[in-house]
Amino acid sequence: MLETLFYKFTGAEESVYIFSKMHTDPWWRWGQGIWELLAAIGLLTPRYAWAGGILTTGAMGAAILSHMTWLGFSILGDRGLLLAWRA
Repeated sequence: MLETLFYKFTGAEESVYIFSKMHTDPWWRWGQGIWELLAAIGLLTPRYAWAGGILTTGAMGAAILSHMTWLGFSILGDRGLLLAWRA
């Protein structure tokens, strides 16, 4: 998740496309980025690893749900490679 934060916070084409397609850009792109940053910090901090796990489960669940409903699996003609990269 730390790897994708750069793309969410800088407004990369793929991130803007994904959140615009769901009519939530830019506010939820930033919100999701903050959510994932907190999840990553939690996972890397032994005392809060449990919270990081819960936040990570929520973030990944939302990503899977959005791809299964609004977005589909091919983003900007990548034939699903965006999802394969995250796996």
